[in-house]
Order: sequence, then C-alpha cells, then structure tokens
Amino acid sequence: MKINIKRDSVVEYDIDAEGSTLLELLNRIKTELDPSLSYSSGCRSSVCGSCAVRANGKEVLACSYHAKDGDLIEPLKNSEVMRDLVVDMDKAYGFNAKAKAWQSSITENVLLSHEDEKRNELQSDCILCGSCYSACPVYAVNSEFLGPFALTRVWRYVSDKREQNPKEKMDVIQTNGVWDCTLCNECTLVCPQEISSKADIEKLRARSAMLGYSDPSFASFGGGFGFDGSPQF
Repeated sequence: MKINIKRDSVVEYDIDAEGSTLLELLNRIKTELDPSLSYSSGCRSSVCGSCAVRANGKEVLACSYHAKDGDLIEPLKNSEVMRDLVVDMDKAYGFNAKAKAWQSSITENVLLSHEDEKRNELQSDCILCGSCYSACPVYAVNSEFLGPFALTRVWRYVSDKREQNPKEKMDVIQTNGVWDCTLCNECTLVCPQEISSKADIEKLRARSAMLGYSDPSFASFGGGFGFDGSPQF
C-alpha cells in the first residue's frame, strides 16, 4: 500500500496497512520507516480534534479516516505549517476570545425547557479541530475573519436563555464576522461533528437584523442606487 505525505515535498511510503485508520498508518510509518515524520494526535477517538489533516483535498480526522492506496495526505490549509502535518492553530483559537465566545454572565433561576436545551446542543459538540477554517474560502483571503467555529460558539451562547448580555457578543461579530461569510457551506461538509456553521451564521444574521444591524456592503451598494431617498447622478 502506497501513501503520499506532503512534507517539504511529497514523500511516498510503501507499507502493508490495509484496513488501518490513517492515524494507525502514520504511527507505523513513524515507528517502522521514518521516525522524523511529524503529526498531531491525542484521544484516538474523534473527540480531541488534534489529528485533523487533509486526505485527497478534504479535511478528515486521521483517527477515523481509513487510508486507501495512493492517498495524498497534507496538513490543514490556512494555518502556518510548523512541520509536516502539524499546523499552528493558535490564531484560529484566538478568535474565540476575540468573538467573546463564552458564557459571560448568567441569569440565575432561569429554568430551561427540553427545547431550550436542544437549541444549541449540537454546537456544544464542536471539538475545535480546525477543519472548517481549513476549508473556508473567506478565511483563506481574510485572515481576520472570525471564522466558522468561533461564530458557531457565539450562537451557542447568544441563544442561551441564561446569557444576560447577548448583545455584547452580537456587537463584536458585525465586523469580519457574520456579514463576511459567503454561506458556501464548505465548513459544514467537512465538520466531523456535522455542525452547520452556515446555519448558525444565518441565525446570527437574523438576530443581528432584529438588533438593527444590516450587511454593510449591501447598505453601501443600496445607497448608490438611491435607496436612501436621495438623488443619484
């Protein structure tokens, strides 16, 4: 079985590993063929997200993806490659803080119904693997875009009835946030937890509109066509 791994250049390894997960195969390559190979791994159970890579151009978790003959394995896109398949995710993780994606204040004695609990249950399953940032065409050209998992986490908290100040979070995501997303859905297609950041961003846009916000690019476009009531020459 041959597998190609993008390092400084593409390196081909030939190893008998039929039926193995990609992580098992990488472990064997490192112990049997090439101890210099670098990659990340943790739980081996699709929970920690640290082993995310790209296989044949699509983001996968190495611990759950079953390797096939001829696979091309590459590091995630849109993040600095530290070595081989290891990338620096600190910038992407920092967007959680920039977007204030946490429960900042809780109203006491608020009873949650079963429906309330279900409203953001899936968003709580995000494992921060970074696959969505790798697949995001907006983040590829705008490194200040808050990005899929940060915006998903914002929705997780602004939709929580116990959050006392959701508007504070909504204020933050108006720039390089909800209006910059193209709604292409690439993030959803690669999410190992099947979270739709696209759907979460759409809900954040609706909430933004309720607070009086609008797409700034649409506003400037509309003004140029006289939508503000002034004459245009």
